[in-house]
Amino acid sequence: MNNSNKLKQIATVGIDLAKNSFQIHACDPSGKKLINKKMTRPKLKEFIAQLKPCLIAMEACGSAHYWARLFQSFGHDVKLIAPQFVKPFVKSNKNDAADAEAISEAVQRPTMRFVAIKTIEQQDIQAIHRIRNLQVSRRTAQVNQIRGLLLEYGVEIPTGRKNVAKFLPDILEDADNKLSGIFRAELHLLQKTLRQMDDSIDDCDHRINLLADNNEQAKRLQSIPGIGPLTATALIASIGDIKAFKNGRELAAWIGLVPRQHSTGGKNTLLGISKRGDVYLRQLLIHGARSVLIWVDRKSDKTSRWAQQLKAKRHANIAAVAMANKMARTVFSLLKNETSYQVDFA
Repeated sequence: MNNSNKLKQIATVGIDLAKNSFQIHACDPSGKKLINKKMTRPKLKEFIAQLKPCLIAMEACGSAHYWARLFQSFGHDVKLIAPQFVKPFVKSNKNDAADAEAISEAVQRPTMRFVAIKTIEQQDIQAIHRIRNLQVSRRTAQVNQIRGLLLEYGVEIPTGRKNVAKFLPDILEDADNKLSGIFRAELHLLQKTLRQMDDSIDDCDHRINLLADNNEQAKRLQSIPGIGPLTATALIASIGDIKAFKNGRELAAWIGLVPRQHSTGGKNTLLGISKRGDVYLRQLLIHGARSVLIWVDRKSDKTSRWAQQLKAKRHANIAAVAMANKMARTVFSLLKNETSYQVDFA
C-alpha cells in the first residue's frame, strides 16, 4: 500500500510528544497499524496538516496544549489523556513506539477520561501563577538562609518573613554585633535580592487582581467565602471547560480532595485524601478553607453551622479539607449554572 492510500485510511493517530523527536502511531478505523515512525517538529506539522480530519490523541504533558490547539486549527478532533491512564496500555518494555501505540489504543476506549484543552488566555493566567509561586518559594528560601547565616554569628531573628524585613536593617547598622565587613556586604546583597523578590511578587499580584476584576467567572467565584482573586484565577486557568466534569464531586476528586479507596469483596475501605491533580490548586483551596473556619463560630448560616459541628468532632486539618471539598463543589455549581454564591441557598 503506497503512502497516499495509507494517509486516506488513517482514522486515529497517537503521538508521543517530546522536544524535537515525535513518535507517530496511525491506524485505520479497525485499529490496524498503518504508520509507526519518528518525525521532527517541522515534519510533524506537515504530516498532520495533510491528513483528512481524524482523531488525534496525545498525553497531557509539556507543550500538549499548544499542539492540541494547532491540530484543532487543521480540523482534527484532538484528545489529551492523563499519562497514568495511558500506562496500562503499554505492552512489555517502554519506548517511544510502544508509548505512541498505547496512546492510540487508550483514546479508543469508550470510558476514557480526557483533559480539557486550555486556551491561550488560560495558559497566560497559569503562567503568572507559576512565576509567582516560584518567586514565593525562592523568597522563603532566602529568608531562611538569612536567619540561618545570622545564627552562625550569634544573631537571632524571630521566625517569619516580616521579622526579617523588620530587624535586618537594624542588624546591618549595629556596629556592636561584631559582624565582619565581608559578611555585612553579603547581607546587603541578600537584602537587596529579597526586596526585588517582594517587588516581583507584588507585580504578579497586581496582574492577577486585574485579571480577576475583568473576568466574569472570577467575579462569580470570589463571592464564595474563602476564595479571593488568587484562587479564583487559578481555578479558571486549571479547570478549563467545566462541562468536562459530571458533578461537583468529580471536580473535588480531580483536585484530590476526596478519600482514596482500597475496597474489595464488597467491603469499602476509605483512606486519606488522594492528593491527585494540581498541588498548587489544592493548597490554595485548603488555605482558603482554613480562613473560613476561623470565622464560622461567629456566623449562623447553614454552612457555618455544619462547619461548627465538624470542628467539634474532627481534627482541624480534617475540617479544613472537608471545607475545601465543599468549596470545590460550590465552584462547580456556580460555573455550571452561571450564578453567584448565595448564603443558605436551598
